[in-house]
Amino acid sequence: MDIELPLIAPLDNLKLGALIQTELNNKTKPLGSLGQLESLAKQLGLILNTPNPILVQPQLVVFAGDHGLTAQGISAFPSDVTWQMVENFLAGGAAVSVLSRQHQLALTIVDTGVAKEILPRKGLIIKKLALGTADSSQALAMQPAQCLQAIKNGQEIICNLPGNVLLLGEMGIGNTAAASLIMSRLLGIPITNCTGAGTGLDKAGLLKKINVLEVVLKHHPQASSAIEILSAFGGFEIATMVGAILQAAAQRRVIVVDGFITSTAVLIAQALEPNILQYCIFSHCSHEQAHAQLLHYLNVQPLLDLDLRLGEGSGAALAWPLLISACQLLNEMASFSSAQVSTKNIN
Repeated sequence: MDIELPLIAPLDNLKLGALIQTELNNKTKPLGSLGQLESLAKQLGLILNTPNPILVQPQLVVFAGDHGLTAQGISAFPSDVTWQMVENFLAGGAAVSVLSRQHQLALTIVDTGVAKEILPRKGLIIKKLALGTADSSQALAMQPAQCLQAIKNGQEIICNLPGNVLLLGEMGIGNTAAASLIMSRLLGIPITNCTGAGTGLDKAGLLKKINVLEVVLKHHPQASSAIEILSAFGGFEIATMVGAILQAAAQRRVIVVDGFITSTAVLIAQALEPNILQYCIFSHCSHEQAHAQLLHYLNVQPLLDLDLRLGEGSGAALAWPLLISACQLLNEMASFSSAQVSTKNIN
């Protein structure tokens, strides 16, 4: 399967990186004392190609879709919860709705393949490819053409949104299963190590989920490339996110990654374009057991660890103030010379 990828430049401006690092080193503080905020400020400056980064019109986009695999009883909640939560997002009652209001983040919901017709309204983009993916224990979750169209849809969505920051969110009963399958096949890790309780399965439910996912993997031995894996295991929301991630990086937007599912979308995008990771800020480490392992594989350090496992983009929204702080510290904090503060003694 062929896909036309946007050009994503590596963040290799050594002169700019050195300039930002010098600015940080000369602030009125012990060297490196702001820890991860300093590396965050530098990354933001490199992404936005300026020593004085300013974050404008941040867009929190929640990609929603259903999964045919839920017919196998792999979730603690019925698939109807997907469309019900979409309605909750649009009504302003979900956690991510509250956090978006609090932090003045523009919230957009994308129907990529919810198994119910959602009425058009403000704050909703309809890119429905089907009423949910197929059951991946019986067939490809997505036909190749559907997978590629979903990626194109994600690119188009970003092209039509303002700002220089994309915060990722998702909603879809069954999507932790799809994420586990993607991670297992792409990284060659046993499915047991990639599978967690999702929305709250008990031990028996988790064992059943693992057994079902083992069957799914055996049903698709041919899936090896990133696009083949995405098509085999789904879902529409993950594939649309992949396109959004690729386009956001191509436009030099900051990409704030939420939890496990959004991280697997980044994993697919990185397999397609290795420079992707340089544009991604990982907001938190999810309580979903495989997320820490995935972050370790990607060699990235999340900003928060709050035992979150909600999804929706809630972790990305919670981490947002740290990005604001990193920029303001870089742009507004005085240097030793400007504040006339003595520097460290040299013995």
